[in-house]
Amino acid sequence: MSTDKPLPFIYQFAAGAVAGVSEILMMYPLDVVKTRVQLQQGKGLGDEGYNGMVDCFRKIIKNEGFSRLYRGITAPILMEAPKRSRISELSWPILATDAAFRATKFAANDEWGKVYRNLFGAAKMDQKLSVLTGASAGATEAFVVVPFELIKIRLQDRASAGKYNGMIDCVVKTVKAEGPLALYNGLESTLWRHILWNAGYFGCIFQVRELMPKANGKGEQMRNDLLAGATGGTVGTILNTPMDVVKSRIQNSPKIAGSVPKYNWAWPSVGIVMKEEGFSALYKGFLPKVLRLGPGGGILLVVFTAVMDFFKKQRGDT
Repeated sequence: MSTDKPLPFIYQFAAGAVAGVSEILMMYPLDVVKTRVQLQQGKGLGDEGYNGMVDCFRKIIKNEGFSRLYRGITAPILMEAPKRSRISELSWPILATDAAFRATKFAANDEWGKVYRNLFGAAKMDQKLSVLTGASAGATEAFVVVPFELIKIRLQDRASAGKYNGMIDCVVKTVKAEGPLALYNGLESTLWRHILWNAGYFGCIFQVRELMPKANGKGEQMRNDLLAGATGGTVGTILNTPMDVVKSRIQNSPKIAGSVPKYNWAWPSVGIVMKEEGFSALYKGFLPKVLRLGPGGGILLVVFTAVMDFFKKQRGDT
């Protein structure tokens, strides 16, 4: 999020992608744990169930090995990059999803900011515009990432571990069994998830920056960005976790001809989860999610700002 003259879209997109990859490399195991806990229905019992984040970490490491925490990202990169100088196929859905998330998030937010400032005749951003542009960026982001997110969820699910041999195999089997539109299963819930998170994230960033003393130097600017981003990430996570829970279940439910999936539309699915498992089930996976996206939101903003400053320096805009 630049406070100066914005750079062209391609620079914003690239900076968001760098920020996204940086964040996912640091925080990815928490995403695996979050997904496992969210896909679990009812109470976690025995070796097959999870009683929270720590128990999930422990059982994954004990039953499947430590590297399972990095399935689809770090382990394949570390193993394949030296041998083939390329990212393993299993890495692509994770890297593509998160790079697309973050790249689209920041670029779309800046572009929507221009649109709304012109529309409302505002000289600069305020709190209401920040929330509105964040929500619009979230909707834009959702359309981009749904297919990647669906493949990621199915690869992360333990029950699907032996079913798919990577991203391409997962795409082919999903399309063959359920049709090409199946790749957009969960679009509605993904829209709600991203609208809520981005509105909270960018709205909080604006407010926290306004409340904090003006930064003198890069060190203080980094501190302000880290605090603003972490606050925004935490608030966004509180707002959108229920939609994240039902989105995971919707996308992990294969479509079978002649039958209606148990989890189909977002709000009815929220009602099903509440009725069968209680309100607290809507916040399954909250702890690993907020531990990832709270600090992760700060990392995103710090890296994005640093990369944008680098681009400006290279262009001579500073």
